[in-house]
Amino acid sequence: MSIASIGNERMRAFLPTQDMARSRGFYAALGFRKVLDGEVVIFDTGSGGIILQDRYQQDWAENCMLQLLVDDLDAWWAHIVSLDLAGRFGVQPPREPAMQPWGLRVAYLFDPAGVLWHVAQRRPGDGQA
Repeated sequence: MSIASIGNERMRAFLPTQDMARSRGFYAALGFRKVLDGEVVIFDTGSGGIILQDRYQQDWAENCMLQLLVDDLDAWWAHIVSLDLAGRFGVQPPREPAMQPWGLRVAYLFDPAGVLWHVAQRRPGDGQA
């Protein structure tokens, strides 16, 4: 067995923030579970998570993208719309779900630093993509 196939690993991406309090509030509103709030803020969701850091570089933030695969994109979209993210956090308005050429139905949202999230409907019978 190779070290890469143990199966209990967790991946967390470091994300930039311009305003830590605003980013913390944004991810809490989405329903991510905060597991650490200190020099960095760690949120978990599903089998992964994010680490908010008090660092910002515009090029990095505006070219950073993450994908969140969900079982029910319509339910997620209703949740996203109910949060009024643009009004509450000053972010770009989310973009409603649409089928993409690569075969996934995706909604898009931007965090307060400009990070783009692809919230995608998981393919039936496929736990991975």
